[in-house]
Amino acid sequence: MTERVTTLISEKELKERVTSIAAEITKSYNGEEVKTICVLKGAVMFMVDLVKYLELPVKFDFMDVSSYGNDTSSSGNIKILKDLDDPIEGENILIVEDIIDSGRTLYYLIEYLKSKNPKSIKLCTLFNKPDRREFDVEVDWIGFEIPDEFIVGYGLDYAQRYRNLPYIGILHFDED
Repeated sequence: MTERVTTLISEKELKERVTSIAAEITKSYNGEEVKTICVLKGAVMFMVDLVKYLELPVKFDFMDVSSYGNDTSSSGNIKILKDLDDPIEGENILIVEDIIDSGRTLYYLIEYLKSKNPKSIKLCTLFNKPDRREFDVEVDWIGFEIPDEFIVGYGLDYAQRYRNLPYIGILHFDED
């Protein structure tokens, strides 16, 4: 089986949308401080680019929450592999996610974070697959609605590969 990647969203389109989302987020928080929680590892590139354009006080934290492993579909078992470094009580939380598929992981994560008593929780995802949604999660900012394809690049991987692509591509598996 041979892997092949075709471009879905260009590097230029990504940058334009990320800066646009940052402007929307800046306006929404009206100068209040926000703590971004990056969902590792796929959202790292998105969060790094996003916070560069936020015009408000920003703090970072990271969580590693997994339901995929090395497969192309969710296992359904949610695991927190890395928890928050600091308490979030009373803080404005902005979850920065790479992609929302079934919604299972985000639903679990939001419920977990609510138990920590933040002031607010908002969700920003670069990619949304609404056709795959099984769990109802409220998404405040969406970069792109995408088809039900397995995508890689700009932080998203397949078996830890392709994260370094500067664009988003669809991963195809061709018979040899």
